[in-house]
Amino acid sequence: MIEPTDFLKMTVSLLAIVEPFGIVPFFLAVTQGWPRQRCLAAARTAALTVLIVLVMTVLVGEMLLGVFGISLASFAVGGGLILLMLALSMLRAQEVGLRQTPEEAEETPERSAAAVVPLGVPLLAGPGAISNVIIQSHQYGGGMDVQVAIVLAITIVALVVGLVFSFAGWIAERLGTIGVNLVTRLMGLILAALAVEMMANGLVELFPGLAH
Repeated sequence: MIEPTDFLKMTVSLLAIVEPFGIVPFFLAVTQGWPRQRCLAAARTAALTVLIVLVMTVLVGEMLLGVFGISLASFAVGGGLILLMLALSMLRAQEVGLRQTPEEAEETPERSAAAVVPLGVPLLAGPGAISNVIIQSHQYGGGMDVQVAIVLAITIVALVVGLVFSFAGWIAERLGTIGVNLVTRLMGLILAALAVEMMANGLVELFPGLAH
């Protein structure tokens, strides 16, 4: 049975990884000059993309690992490293290369499509978020109640994404560059701690002697 504190941890960790506030400047750049209704449609599309990609990960993520013969402990260590790299970039308030490379940015000629790629994937629902969802499912037992809790956490995060992007202009004006960077660094600090915990749990499972 998932405890409220576990559910809160699921939601906060996923929100820290997706971190829509840090993507606000990119969203504003993509939607610059668009009418209000089209901006709202782009916000909804980005949120829906996050929801679909991460829910599909919950449903088929472990099965895909089995196909490739990857243990969940190994995936936890690898996923933790990805999250740690992401966290370090966030702590420095830098653009995160794990989310999008310059080459990927250049291959988005139609700005209307940017709400899905690269905004939805991989800027929001990228390797870090996908790793987190799979590992969280395993960490809490992978039962039906766990899957329902994770899907609910994903839904909440997707709603936050849609809400943040719907008011992106207002948020950018109120927070400014310093405010956005401050939120990003705070989320990065939380994410760094979660990444270390994830790697530690994976290493203990791979090497039981480390627990002594």
